[in-house]
Amino acid sequence: MTPEQLQRIDAILRAAPVVPVLAIDDLDDAVPLAHALVDAGLTVLEVTLRTPVATDAIQRMRDVPGAIVGAGTVLTAHDYERAVKAGATFVISPGATERLYEAANLFDVPLLPGIATASELMRGLEHGWTRFKFFPAEASGGIAALKGFAGPFPQVKFCPTGGIDAAKAPAYRALPNVLTVGGSWMVPADALKVKDWARIGALAAEAAR
Repeated sequence: MTPEQLQRIDAILRAAPVVPVLAIDDLDDAVPLAHALVDAGLTVLEVTLRTPVATDAIQRMRDVPGAIVGAGTVLTAHDYERAVKAGATFVISPGATERLYEAANLFDVPLLPGIATASELMRGLEHGWTRFKFFPAEASGGIAALKGFAGPFPQVKFCPTGGIDAAKAPAYRALPNVLTVGGSWMVPADALKVKDWARIGALAAEAAR
């Protein structure tokens, strides 16, 4: 990770208290969903590459004023390239491979690699990374694990994601080695299905507070 990439990823992760993790099936949902979240104060949006319309959704959402749109579930170098071509501002992976770290050195768009163990974290440090997604957070030890990482890895900051909801998020955010948290609780599947942007906006505003 170059100093410029580090500066960019820090600025992105500090821009909102919560990063919504989004799986978009209907491309027509992309813009109104982005408006609902951004207007409520959640400006950093992670669009996971889990659906056929994901890259098209990134292209549309990045035109929403105030939106900082990145790609999640980036698993391969090819995924990384697809995300960059779609206009993603950042990319996030659930884990990390040698080839993914190599790909990250080819693009200006910064990578937030996923780790769940100290060994995975140390491998990332060897590649020059000090910012990671801690995933799956709750299943991997949660707050206790992050407190444990703080001692031997004081230079590292995290975005924990996985199993975090509105009740658990504040305790994660209070940790000194956490920049922000990721979650999808503000976009319930039933609300998205019926396009209830008001409900999503209300949940997003609560998350932003």
